Amino acid sequence: MEKTLNREAFSNTVHSFRRIKPYRHLSRQPYLHLQQDRTLCEKVKSFSEGQIQLCRRQVEAMDSVKKAGEMAIRECAHQFQKRRWNCSTLDSMQVFGKVIMQGTREAAFIHAVGAAALAAAVTGACSRGELQKCGCDRKVRGVSPEGFQWSGCSDNLSYGVAFSQAFVDNPERSRGVSSSRALMNLHNHEAGRKAILAHMKVECKCHGVSGSCEVRTCWKVMPPFRRIGGVLREKFEGASEVQQRKVGSRKVLLPRNPHFKPYTTSDLVYLSPSPDFCLPDTRNGILGTSGRLCNRTSQAPEGCDILCCGHGYNTTETEIVERCSCKFRWCCSVQCKQCRHVVQVHTCR
Repeated sequence: MEKTLNREAFSNTVHSFRRIKPYRHLSRQPYLHLQQDRTLCEKVKSFSEGQIQLCRRQVEAMDSVKKAGEMAIRECAHQFQKRRWNCSTLDSMQVFGKVIMQGTREAAFIHAVGAAALAAAVTGACSRGELQKCGCDRKVRGVSPEGFQWSGCSDNLSYGVAFSQAFVDNPERSRGVSSSRALMNLHNHEAGRKAILAHMKVECKCHGVSGSCEVRTCWKVMPPFRRIGGVLREKFEGASEVQQRKVGSRKVLLPRNPHFKPYTTSDLVYLSPSPDFCLPDTRNGILGTSGRLCNRTSQAPEGCDILCCGHGYNTTETEIVERCSCKFRWCCSVQCKQCRHVVQVHTCR
């Protein structure tokens, strides 16, 4: 089983880098302790040989790898906080539990959001001048068709995407892209990165007499990562179930149902149905939904009927204290009363 876990290098990398101190001191003292820091690359057991080599060459970027892992965990927990699977796990040694080892749509989301997070984290580090090998993207110059002047510090997403491809994809490519899981993972990695590329924004600054905006200088920036998480969650909802087929000499993933439309490079794909996540399953790291808060009146995934899997729910009353009847007193304070309310709390059985 340990060999299987090593294939999911990005997930385990997140946990491993929690034990490594950040590399921000390298920007102040570029060569001090550099050799010592490079030795840390071999200590991360989940790294493939290619990831170790990349770590040695760009040890200062490993802080972005750590940050990306934290971004992916936060975003997954936010996007699925009201669903049966909420990114939690019984096993703290595996960031997302054994869910990531299965070819489900949950694994598809995890791989996509992880690859996107690394591209975003490295791109941000480039723009902030924290990495020696990259900076702002100044390839876009001149005047746009809309009439504004390209200038300023555009986010260097091409560098961040290239780093994510080199780092996150390496464990799959180093073994040869032949298995259905490798094809699935690589496709979802790229879909995650494309989500950022498709939602780059243009920011501008006006120049002219009295702010007339006669001239605008503009640059490209990444969207907030929360936006990317939302985009990928929508793609999770519409993910395509696929199976491996041989077309000529190549192995490809095709829709399991031939009547469904082909998926695009921006869509998520998965190989096997998801468990229902209703009951605890320690073997697979599933917590179940017993004890989870639910909304009695909602028909959405957080509603008691759906979240509790038809097992019913318990209702208790609790008292909350809030500030109320606030008044402004001259000068300068706000005085409030304390109001007590009894509210009902519903939890799954």
